[in-house]
Amino acid sequence: MTSEELQQEIAESSGWIQQVKDEMAQILVGQQRLVDRLLIGLLCNGHILLEGVPGLAKTLAVKALSGSLHATFARFQFTPDLLPADLVGTMVYHPQETKFEPKLGPIFNNLILADEINRAPAKVQSALLEAMQERQVTLGDRSYQLPEPFLVLATQNPIDQEGTYQLPEAQLDRFLLKVTVGYPTRDEELVILDRMATSTPAYKTKTVASPEQVAASRHLVNSVYIDPAVRKYIVQLIHTTRFPSLVDAPLKNMVRAGASPRGTINLALTARALAFMHGRSFVTPQDVKDMAPDVLRHRILLTYEAEAEEMTTDDVIERIVSKVPVP
Repeated sequence: MTSEELQQEIAESSGWIQQVKDEMAQILVGQQRLVDRLLIGLLCNGHILLEGVPGLAKTLAVKALSGSLHATFARFQFTPDLLPADLVGTMVYHPQETKFEPKLGPIFNNLILADEINRAPAKVQSALLEAMQERQVTLGDRSYQLPEPFLVLATQNPIDQEGTYQLPEAQLDRFLLKVTVGYPTRDEELVILDRMATSTPAYKTKTVASPEQVAASRHLVNSVYIDPAVRKYIVQLIHTTRFPSLVDAPLKNMVRAGASPRGTINLALTARALAFMHGRSFVTPQDVKDMAPDVLRHRILLTYEAEAEEMTTDDVIERIVSKVPVP
């Protein structure tokens, strides 16, 4: 396929994205960056961790996305007494037939909202690991494939940490993106007031896209061209997260561990998806810069010195991106 043919196919295949955005905008005010990241997760077949204080429409955004797609949706409210079987299912014994049969859990849906995931203990959080990585669930001696598309969208509150369990690094690394959700602007909040200050606010969206359209777009995302110079730029960014003193000496004692190779893979993949959403058949360095904070935010571990100086991973990423030469 030539570059012109790929460009034409992208233009034809990406039409559903704007339709989904328009439909979600019927009930979701602002939060364009959040919507874009949700769609990138869908295009990349990757899971997303949403972090923000309560009331910023994280749950509403996920519901609006599922309503715009011909997809099933399930929500888990993570609590300390939640059990793994409540998510993935269990084996049920039938005394009449003297045998066990699987009872599949609600995780067998297309879109999964793990609300306040850090309120559940590690054994429940780890129940998601196989589903997120292998796209399957093992019950007894058999493994059951999850439906396509399958996307885990987890939320956590960064302020209220009482009674919470920090997500282990192994699970954090399996999230494609960590998206921070901020407050709306004054104008946006006025629209929210007018639209939602009623006893019967609108929460439903029309179905405007199908799983087949998503699958076709995913195939094209994999065909988006990345120039060798941009590939080297991606690798250099990831390498610098592990050895930040190469570009910024003061960062030497601030980073305890850098991004894993999953960071390299996901940065390239999400840059391709962003280019696809912009209707391009090639990745630019700006695409990589735009996706770097969301891809690397949860993959960089800071030292105690950095925390004492109130430095965040976003600060480290910003300094690294500004120092690494752009091709």
